[in-house]
Amino acid sequence: MSPGLALADALVEALPRLCTPQTALDPRLGELIRALAEALEGGALELDLSAPPPETLDARHWPQGYRKVLQSSGLVVAADALESAPQAPLVLAGERLRWRRWHLQLEHTLAALVRRARQPLARPPLADQLETARREAAAAGLDPAQQQAVTAALSQPLLLLSGGPGTGKTSTVVQLLLALQRHQPGLRLQLAAPTGKAASRLREAIAAGSAGLEPALAAALLAAPCTTLHRLLESSGERFGRDARRPLELDLLVVDEVSMVDLPLMTALLEALPAGCRLVLVGDAGQLPPVGPGAVLQELMRPRRLAELGPAAVELRTAYRNAGAIAAIAADLRQAGATPLQVLEPRLRALGADANLQWRQAPPRQPPAEALAALRQHQRRLGALAAALADAGARALLEELERCVLLTPVRLGQWGVAGIHRQLLGDAAGRAITHWPLGTPVLNRRNLPEQGLANGDVGVLVAAADGRRVLFPGGRLLHPALLGQAEPALALTVHKSQGSQYGTVWLLLPPGRDWDARLLYTGLTRARQRAWLITPG
Repeated sequence: MSPGLALADALVEALPRLCTPQTALDPRLGELIRALAEALEGGALELDLSAPPPETLDARHWPQGYRKVLQSSGLVVAADALESAPQAPLVLAGERLRWRRWHLQLEHTLAALVRRARQPLARPPLADQLETARREAAAAGLDPAQQQAVTAALSQPLLLLSGGPGTGKTSTVVQLLLALQRHQPGLRLQLAAPTGKAASRLREAIAAGSAGLEPALAAALLAAPCTTLHRLLESSGERFGRDARRPLELDLLVVDEVSMVDLPLMTALLEALPAGCRLVLVGDAGQLPPVGPGAVLQELMRPRRLAELGPAAVELRTAYRNAGAIAAIAADLRQAGATPLQVLEPRLRALGADANLQWRQAPPRQPPAEALAALRQHQRRLGALAAALADAGARALLEELERCVLLTPVRLGQWGVAGIHRQLLGDAAGRAITHWPLGTPVLNRRNLPEQGLANGDVGVLVAAADGRRVLFPGGRLLHPALLGQAEPALALTVHKSQGSQYGTVWLLLPPGRDWDARLLYTGLTRARQRAWLITPG
């Protein structure tokens, strides 16, 4: 039995006894409690009664039968009447059922973000300064929505900048940083992201966007520290070294890939952020929610919250990258919510042979042969570059590392991460790193702040003069023993791929489930040039 199921059973037994000892528990309420506990194990804070029912609930009673049970139970209180039932552990907020504790924390954190967006600036810009910033953004090639984001960053203490892949979020960030540097020279700037890979990509993007700028401004951007949020907040596992008693010493914080930030991490960040610090949140609400509880970005993108944020929220809609079929299908998925794959089949079947997205169907009881062949070719190129590292150089090897990847939602089974690695590495897949072939990608599973590495960073196995080492971006060579329980990374789960980009992506959708549109969207948009979608057939 999984921890989530054990917790669910314990809650079903304990809650009626503790909260309403004289009342028998309606079986359907017990089913809802179990489903809510299982949802929390997957990172979701709620059950949405307006959405399709979870697999564990009886569709015949969804949602009306379950709603009647909730409305008549002493374990449940409406969100607008919390004080009337202080003992009730469940809250019904419109159509969404939540645990009381998570409901209160979510509402508190969202309200704190709205308050920050509305607080007056100590040094508000003048109208001519805003117009100058807008004209400079336009001269740099930014469209009207991007220009709006630049002026909002100057005039608002908080900016929520959202948009799909290739809509120019990074270009916009570079321009708004320039505008803020001109408005407030010497401001203490910090860049951050939820993962080491995302932080590295943000740093690379800012460096690329700084090319050609006037030297003083370019130097200021390049000097800005960029790290993971956990490292910024001085995480020690369960606690953070930075909080309201020891706040961050910053004037401006830019957080990229906010879709990956869960509720506890956002709460901790806001507690550690000084009142006068500007906050820029950048992300794509179409991506998968975070692994941890609470999808903060998705909550901020709800109509009510967007209305509360007002001019502090800017969404970019024009795509400048990922053109072609990937962009077209991704756009459909971004608007689709939980639409099943079948809705996209006519579009997928109509794709031409030259489209940058191709759809294949494969026998479900064996690993997809076409994807394995592509990965074996990738393995050979990595192995050859790793063997000739002294001649080829680390850059060529690291570039090849990001040329190709296989993504899948699951770890187990023939179409799972573990099954794919058994096919590619044989018995070595289950052994220590030193037994893997040279050139094997390595997924770090530990936070190693002293090495500048975070959980989720990917390196590659190479041979050094004193034995095998793992090469990470930036030229860092680490002894395999430092990485502990590292894993091969020729294949990754879609969740682990967030914040990364690859030349070619092979996305597998194993049989047995109707996969969420956000999972397809996240996987396909990891591809820079080409994507292959493999489904059972």
